Amino acid sequence: MASPKRFIAGAVCPRCAEMDKITMFTNDAGDQIRECVACDYTDALSDQPQPEAPEIETRVNKKANTDDHTVKQVVFFKAGSED
Repeated sequence: MASPKRFIAGAVCPRCAEMDKITMFTNDAGDQIRECVACDYTDALSDQPQPEAPEIETRVNKKANTDDHTVKQVVFFKAGSED
């Protein structure tokens, strides 16, 4: 069921950067639509799950982790007394 258009207080348009020009409503398909009344920008948000994007390959996740991660004891020695 479609809902009436409502202005979103404080919302800034991603295209024209005007504040308080964004309306939001739900269409008959159940998608939430936001529109800018200043520049006619339109964006739809769906309740349907989006396909998960693969992890971006970086220098951190492509390197094989072959480091030794065992815990080692640290021993501190007292300095000799100065007489």
